[in-house]
Amino acid sequence: WYQRRVREHYFKRINLSSMESIRSAFRSGSGDDDESLIGMDNHCNMSWENRLYAFGACFVIGCFLSIFGTIEIWLGKYSSFAVLYTLGTLTALAGTLFLRGPMSQIKKMFDKDRLIATIVLIASIILTIIFGAVLQIAILALVCCVVQFLAFTWYTLSYIPYARNAVKSCFSGVTGMTCPC
Repeated sequence: WYQRRVREHYFKRINLSSMESIRSAFRSGSGDDDESLIGMDNHCNMSWENRLYAFGACFVIGCFLSIFGTIEIWLGKYSSFAVLYTLGTLTALAGTLFLRGPMSQIKKMFDKDRLIATIVLIASIILTIIFGAVLQIAILALVCCVVQFLAFTWYTLSYIPYARNAVKSCFSGVTGMTCPC
């Protein structure tokens, strides 16, 4: 009985400390958030664990939508390709709103470190829909889709410490050129 209680207490402590470390990684440490933004983000009654589940669900659903959209382009259905792929990107991006809160996340999207990636991502989302669904120009929709993927990846890497620097180093090592970003 005693050993079981010690194990339960030990694993509960590890679980709580790992959850706290994940939570602190997404918390803004600058302290410059407006009170109104913090107040709006705190209206969510979800626990941190439920927020992680919601993020994971959105990310997985977004990946599936993007994969199904990619399959559609090979079937010649450019409109559904553009819509599904873009919905996948937006769903995965919406998952991040659960981690920081909507207002804080939107504010962070337009920080100087993420501004270019955010603008390129938004522009490529709009252009993917225009070229794929409205004009039905497959090659341009595919190019916008690749740009959308790269912009979303670069945006995501901005949240991982030193990840962008590691990618730049790999790019320089493989190509022998310096990364222009």
